[in-house]
Amino acid sequence: MRRLAKVLVGLVIVVVVALAVNAYLTTRETKSARADLGSLVTVPGGISLQAREDGSPDAPPIVLLHGFDASLRWWQPSVPALARSHRVIRIDLLGHGGSAKPRGGYSMPEQGRLVAAVLRTLGIRRAVVAGHSMGAAVAISVAESDPSLVSGLVVVDEPARPGQDTLSLTAKLGFYPLIGPALRRLATDSVLYDGFKPGFAPGFRYPRWVVQDNRRMTYTSYESSGKGEGAYVKAEWLDRRLAGLRKPILVLFGTRDQIARPGAWRAYRGVPGVRIRLIGGAGHSPMYEKPATTTRAILAFAWHLQG
Repeated sequence: MRRLAKVLVGLVIVVVVALAVNAYLTTRETKSARADLGSLVTVPGGISLQAREDGSPDAPPIVLLHGFDASLRWWQPSVPALARSHRVIRIDLLGHGGSAKPRGGYSMPEQGRLVAAVLRTLGIRRAVVAGHSMGAAVAISVAESDPSLVSGLVVVDEPARPGQDTLSLTAKLGFYPLIGPALRRLATDSVLYDGFKPGFAPGFRYPRWVVQDNRRMTYTSYESSGKGEGAYVKAEWLDRRLAGLRKPILVLFGTRDQIARPGAWRAYRGVPGVRIRLIGGAGHSPMYEKPATTTRAILAFAWHLQG
């Protein structure tokens, strides 16, 4: 028995050491920017983000920001309708898609400043900025960092307050020390694919490339982005941030959202001048699941701002 106990203790020590070494290596991984769907825009400070433009360069601009663990592809079904009358700019946030993945810089204020810098580099002086999920927090941060740059904000399925969303077990484990880095290395494509189910309505057949979006991230960009979003919302609720900005606001929520808790959209009702639209049958990603309904709402909002 004593020998068996020693063997078991030895195995535990080996496993813990292996996990610690893996965590050390995984959390130090970085990746350079690499464009695949757009072009790289390098802003002051040397950071490069991938941006994609559609529509006429002379048309009024609409900026589309994706959510956590995603990329600019998540907005693709909504782009054709928007691009008929607007200059549509999609940006891969830092640590996502084709953008750079450094060791730091993933807080929402830092993300917002980077997006604002990209827009200024592209010659954008004023735009409607729409953000999906975490992208909505970044959009709000853009308006906070440079109010003159934003004519109006579109918030898509981003709960305003802590505790108004829920994560899958896989997503939760991804933030645990040692366990998260191990899952990053060991998770199969099928496990990663299933982890995206809450991002859509029940039964919706979402694309296989969501796994590629996840694989392109580093563990640091994954963990730091998620924690950065949480810290931003806890520091000040998003409905309060929006009220302080005094910008025109459109809030969109899918009626079958599996991440935002039922009724989470009600927290935005106290924002002065807010417009709230529920997208019937859509889950957490209405711009992909119900693009026609989503784009009609965004276009009506944008045209209203244009007078």
